Amino acid sequence: MTFDVTSIFILLTVVMALFIWGRWRFDIVAFAALMVATVLGLVPADEAFMGFGHPATVTVAAVLIISRALSNSGVVDMLTNAIQPATRTNFTHISAFSGLAALLSAMMNNVGALALMMPAAIQSALNAKRSPATILMPLSFASILGGLVTLIGTPPNIIIATYRADSGDGPFTMFDFTPVGGLVALAGIAFVASIGWRLIPKERRSAASSMDLFDIENYVAEMNVGEKSKVVGRSFQELEKDIEEIDAILIGLARGNRFVLAARRDEVLHAGDVLLVEAAPDAIGKVADALKLTLPGTPEDEEEKEEVEGEKAPREDRLRRQDMTLVEAVVAQDSPLIGQTPASMRMRRRFSVNLLAVSRQGRPYRGRLRSFRFQVGDVLLLQGESDRLPDIVQQLGGLPLAPRKLQGGSRRLALLTVGLFAGAVAAAAVGLIGLPVAFGIAALAMVAFGAVRPREIYESVDWPIIVLLGAMIPIGTAMETSGAAELLAEWLIHATFGAPAVVTLTLLMVLTMCLSDIMNNAATALVMAPISVSVAQALDVNPDPFLMAVAIAASCAFLTPIGHQNNALILGPGGYKFSDYWRMGLPLEVLILIVSIPALLFFWPL
Repeated sequence: MTFDVTSIFILLTVVMALFIWGRWRFDIVAFAALMVATVLGLVPADEAFMGFGHPATVTVAAVLIISRALSNSGVVDMLTNAIQPATRTNFTHISAFSGLAALLSAMMNNVGALALMMPAAIQSALNAKRSPATILMPLSFASILGGLVTLIGTPPNIIIATYRADSGDGPFTMFDFTPVGGLVALAGIAFVASIGWRLIPKERRSAASSMDLFDIENYVAEMNVGEKSKVVGRSFQELEKDIEEIDAILIGLARGNRFVLAARRDEVLHAGDVLLVEAAPDAIGKVADALKLTLPGTPEDEEEKEEVEGEKAPREDRLRRQDMTLVEAVVAQDSPLIGQTPASMRMRRRFSVNLLAVSRQGRPYRGRLRSFRFQVGDVLLLQGESDRLPDIVQQLGGLPLAPRKLQGGSRRLALLTVGLFAGAVAAAAVGLIGLPVAFGIAALAMVAFGAVRPREIYESVDWPIIVLLGAMIPIGTAMETSGAAELLAEWLIHATFGAPAVVTLTLLMVLTMCLSDIMNNAATALVMAPISVSVAQALDVNPDPFLMAVAIAASCAFLTPIGHQNNALILGPGGYKFSDYWRMGLPLEVLILIVSIPALLFFWPL
C-alpha cells in the first residue's frame, strides 16, 4: 500500500473509533480529520473547504429551513389533529401516527418530523390509557423509514445523489428513491404496527408517563414563614445555600395572590410568606427545623385550618399559580445542556427557570440535582413564567413534550408554505432549476412571507451536520483518489469468494447497516459511497443499485439509541433501555434486507 492509502485507512479508523466512543462531538472529530488530511496532503489545501459549498451541504441546510417553516405554519399540527380519532386499538393507533410520520419525513427533515409529532403522540397515548413507550419507538422507526422515500428525506440520500453527479452520471432526482424506498417504508410500517410494538418489553409498555414518574406531589412542600423564622429579612440568594446543604431545592414563595420564583435572587422574605420547597420526604422536616418554618397541619401553624383545607388541592397544582406553568422537555442532541450540570449552566440565574425533576430512561432521578450531568434523551420538568417558558426551553435545546396550541391564521400560512415547497419540488423535478437553488429560493420566500422569522434561520440549521458534511466530503473524495476505496472494494469482493454480484450487494448493505448503528448516518454514507462504486466497477456491473443500497442501509439504524438522533430523542420519554432497541430493530433490519434486495434488482438492474 502507498503512503496515501495507509494514511487514509489510519485516519478513517481513528475517526470511526472516535465516532463510536462519542466523547467528542462528531462535527469536531470530522473537522479535525479534515485538517489532518490536509496537512498530510491527502486533501489539496485549495480544496479543503470545498465541502462547505457542495450541493449536498447547501441542500441539507435549505431543507432544514423549509422544515422549520412547515413546523411554524401549523401543517403538522393540523394533520396530527386529524388522526387523533384513530386510537381505538394499538394497530390503528400506531399505524396512523407511524404512517403520518413517514409521510412527513419524506418531505422534511426526519428529526424535525419526529420532534413535531412526539408531543401529540404522547398525549394520544395518555388519552387512550396506553404507555407512551408503545407508540414512540414505532414512531421513531417510521420517521426514519419515511426518509428513504425521497431525495430530501434524509442527508444520506442527498449525499448519494450528489456523489453520483460528481462521478459523471448525473444526480439522482427527487423521486428516484421512491420505488425501493417506498416499498421498504410500507413493509417496515406494517411490521412495527402489527408485530414490532409487541417486541417492546412488557414492563416498558405498562409504564406510566414521565410526569407520573416524577411524582412531584410527594416531594414538594409548603412551609409557612413565621415572625420567629430565620428566613425573615433574608433574600433568596442568601437562603439558597442553606437549603441546598440539606439536599433541598427552593422553588419560590407565595405572597397573597403573587408567586415569586426563586430565580429572582434579590427578593426579600417576610413573615406570612409561604415557601415552596422540593426535597425528599425525610429532608422536608430538616428544612423546617433548620430554618424555623412551620408545616401546614402542625400545632405550630397559626392558620392550621385554612392550610388543611388547602391540602385538598394536589401539590402539583400549586406549581401552576397564575402565570406559572410546568413543562416537560426532552434534551435534544444539539442541546447546550449535554455534559453540563444545573450548577454549571446556572439555570436559575441565566434562564429564570426552576428545574424540579429529571427522568432518565423512565426512572426519576432523586439525587442532588445540582450535580446531575445531562445526557441526550433526559426528560426535564421545568417551572417558569408561562409566556417565557417556551422560549427558554428552546434556548436550552429541549423539545417540549406537550402539544402546541395552534395560532390564528395558521391555515393561510400553511397553504402558502406547502405551495412554495411544492413549487420548488416541481421546478427541480422538471429540470427547470437545480434542486439546491430551488430549495434556496423556497427558503428565502418562506422567510419573506413570515413562515420563518429572520432570527430562526440560523436556529433552524443543524450546524453540526453541516460541519460534518463539509469536512467529510473532501475526505470521501480522498478515499477515491488515493485508491483506498478500490482496495476496500477488492477486499469486499474477496470476502464473497467469487459469488454472484447480488451476494456482494447484500454484504455491502449489511456492512453499511452495522456502521450506521454506531456512527452518524451521513458519515456512513460519505464513507461507503466511494466503496460501493469501486465494488460495482470491479464487478463490471451497474453502480446505481450499489449506491441505492448504501442510501437505504445508511439510514437503517435501528439497533441502538445512538445510531440515529430520533432513537436518542425517544429514549427518555419512552422510558426505554439501551437493549430495548434491537428487539424490534433487528427483525426490522432483516425485513428491510429481504424487501430491498429484490426491489433494487428490479428497479435498478445490475
